[in-house]
Amino acid sequence: MDTHSPAATADLFEPVRLGPLTLANRIVMAPLTRSRAAAGGVQGEMNARYYAQRASAGLIISEATNISPQGRGYAFTPGIFSREQVAGWRIVTDAVHKAGGLIFCQLWHVGRISHPDLQPNYELPVGPSAVQPAGLAFTETGMKPHVRPRPLRTDEIPGVVAQYAHAARCAKEAGFDGVEIHGANGYLIDQFLRSSTNTRTDQYGGSVENRVRFLVEVAEAVVDVWGADLTGLRLAPTSAANDIADDDPQTTFGTAVERMNALGLGFIHFVEGQTQGPRDTIKGFDYLALRRAFSGLYMANNGLTLQMAVQARRQDSADLFAFGRLYISNPDLVERLRTGAALAPMPERDFLYGGSEHGYTDYPRADGSV
Repeated sequence: MDTHSPAATADLFEPVRLGPLTLANRIVMAPLTRSRAAAGGVQGEMNARYYAQRASAGLIISEATNISPQGRGYAFTPGIFSREQVAGWRIVTDAVHKAGGLIFCQLWHVGRISHPDLQPNYELPVGPSAVQPAGLAFTETGMKPHVRPRPLRTDEIPGVVAQYAHAARCAKEAGFDGVEIHGANGYLIDQFLRSSTNTRTDQYGGSVENRVRFLVEVAEAVVDVWGADLTGLRLAPTSAANDIADDDPQTTFGTAVERMNALGLGFIHFVEGQTQGPRDTIKGFDYLALRRAFSGLYMANNGLTLQMAVQARRQDSADLFAFGRLYISNPDLVERLRTGAALAPMPERDFLYGGSEHGYTDYPRADGSV
């Protein structure tokens, strides 16, 4: 069947319910770090133009957004914890809504994937355990090796959960339509979940139930602010991003999904396979088992094509489809997929992170307009 025919693709481009919201289609703009926030992690008019250009997505998930000064791990990334940041994001959400779109804020604490240069008072980054990651941190003065994190004390963890709750309240004040908790790609929640980065011996470490505890407490705190229907979660069960692994990801993430299902979350957003890499990284891992265990919407992500989305809808293996890098160079991605218009090439890597309007708001639509 021609995947551009109405019979093949109609379901992708018809409205779908997410709690009280009606998404115009099943195509989602995935969170994309672009490192173009102003001083203090504040968004503004340039960022508003970027997001509004892409408002035809059924849902936009914002770039990962720091929940606190401690949660920051990359230079020039936005926050959602100060009055100035709330006001900046309000410019963005107003622009997206004016263009007819919906936007969720992705709540982000990087944990150990940081550097003292990015932390308040040059403190050590925190994590569940003192396990140093490989790789480099993107600081305002260049790339620097990651350091060994300071393990969070048990009595500190409620304060980190409170950071998520505060950021969730700030996201509501900023005019977002909901939030997504970033639990993927080797950041703080993922660090608690995985056996390679969580060597704790208290109630947050050891057994799978203990390692899932921090995620559950964060999700409960965010749901208290937004309600379950307007709270989502991103997970990457088989990704090794940011030097992370797990002894038994099927059990770990199956348990996590069951706990989130009990809370009634609106969606879980799965990076299927290796982040920005192959989709079959762990032989035999069963994403369908996670879909069957979860009663909310299942959002698929990672190297998707229109054909893959069509096939997934035929098989009922996913409800929503998150496109990442293609959304950078194709602001009108929904219309291009709907009509079969040619897709612009992947974006230029030199302009992915940091910089100005170039490589950010100047990618044209299929008709040549910007």
